[in-house]
Amino acid sequence: MGFFDIAPKLGTASEPGLVGNLALMQNVIQMFATGTPGEGLSSIVKGFEQHGLGNLVSSWVGTGQNLPISPEQLQRGLGADRVRQLAQAAGVTEGTAASALSGLLPKVIDQLTPNGAVPHTDQLEQLVASLKTVMGSSALGSNS
Repeated sequence: MGFFDIAPKLGTASEPGLVGNLALMQNVIQMFATGTPGEGLSSIVKGFEQHGLGNLVSSWVGTGQNLPISPEQLQRGLGADRVRQLAQAAGVTEGTAASALSGLLPKVIDQLTPNGAVPHTDQLEQLVASLKTVMGSSALGSNS
């Protein structure tokens, strides 16, 4: 599975909750690629579990329906510092970023875990690489 399989399921940049901010989406994708390969997604899942939000993140990883998350829960699970960094990198307020991420992150995690589990490192690397490539190449054409 590559990004071309995932992209239509993430929605469009003008969809409510994504605030039309391609930069935020690109930074989220980069977040999955940071550190040791595969650790970005695993650490995000663990962060939500450690903050009492395991049921939410499990629904995104699992094959059933994704449970919604509020911007406040998202900040708690992802960490206020990480939300602040994503907001600054995208040039939006923390509130805007948290709101957009509450709509975006469940979809991204759901699509990165198609078999109901965090994929092996090499599979995740391929998915993230294809996401980064397509997001970079679609940045100019997304607003036309």
